[in-house]
Amino acid sequence: MDTVTPGEEVLEETKETNPATPAEAEQPQAPIPQEEPAQTPQEETEQTASRKPKLSPAVWILGLIAILSAALVIGMLILGQPYFSADEDPQAILQQHHQEDVITLPTRAPAAQDETVPQETTAPPAEPTIPPEANPYDRYDFQYNRQNYLLCTAQTSFPGIDVSSYQGDIDWEKVAASGIRFAIIRLGYRGYGTGKMVEDDYAKENLEGARAAGLKVGAYFFSQALNIKEVDEEIDFMLEILGDFEPDMPIILDWEYISAEARTANMDARTLTNCQLHFCEVMEKKGYHPMIYFNWYQSSNLLYLNELERWPFWLALYQDRMTYPYHVEMWQYTCTGKVPGIQGDVDINVYMPDMD
Repeated sequence: MDTVTPGEEVLEETKETNPATPAEAEQPQAPIPQEEPAQTPQEETEQTASRKPKLSPAVWILGLIAILSAALVIGMLILGQPYFSADEDPQAILQQHHQEDVITLPTRAPAAQDETVPQETTAPPAEPTIPPEANPYDRYDFQYNRQNYLLCTAQTSFPGIDVSSYQGDIDWEKVAASGIRFAIIRLGYRGYGTGKMVEDDYAKENLEGARAAGLKVGAYFFSQALNIKEVDEEIDFMLEILGDFEPDMPIILDWEYISAEARTANMDARTLTNCQLHFCEVMEKKGYHPMIYFNWYQSSNLLYLNELERWPFWLALYQDRMTYPYHVEMWQYTCTGKVPGIQGDVDINVYMPDMD
């Protein structure tokens, strides 16, 4: 009898219990699937990005053009809105014009020619056409004195200044010592946008300072009135600021054209003349001495001077030769004058009062 070891006996039992068929013996074993390693967050991001569609350069260019076009439209809308400064001081606009040495004034379009209308008519003109008194001076009747102030050699005349908060703190004693004889003080202004009235920050200080230094003193209000009702508002505003102060020089409603965006851009000659007439009549009844201020453009396009000749004229014309055709009693000949006691530029005038 053959003998077997214990291991051999077990092996043979296993073979007998699970006999393998020839087909099974020849079939290859399937590989055991292996788990893939987990991806890191960076690998996931890169894989996701690689799956996103890529934009062509043409699409990027079109997008950039669209953004720039939108920005341009927004900018044009913003710039197209009228800009008014915080206090809407009309004199600030004129100061800027003077610094830039340029101002754009409106022009009147020529009247249309209609061949069907008869050339001759007996109807009176719509507005007065009589010119005011002619200028009695020629360009050589004005000379500078030793203090470099322009004076009229043909009659008695005096140098003076007009000031506002733009001159800041003024040493009035130095001003008087330099030969200046009078000062016209700004009391306030009406805003060129909303029409709000504002007192000049230095009005009372300048009134008292000029008087204390021995100068004769007048006053003006920078008007942007649209009608007589607003002129009355400005008169009340001026009188409130003046209080008990009594000027011994003229008082002026200083109405000036500012810009095409200002509330007064469409002012006409009839309305402005009526406003000045009303101001002068009211102030004269109150014991003041009114004066009419204008530049050459306004006198030709926005005022009927012959209706205002009862009161003296104050002309703004920045040159040292008198070429204006009509008679004036005060001439503002520079807006960039230099006067001791005042820092920066200041308006300088020559006053030629009518002695008759």
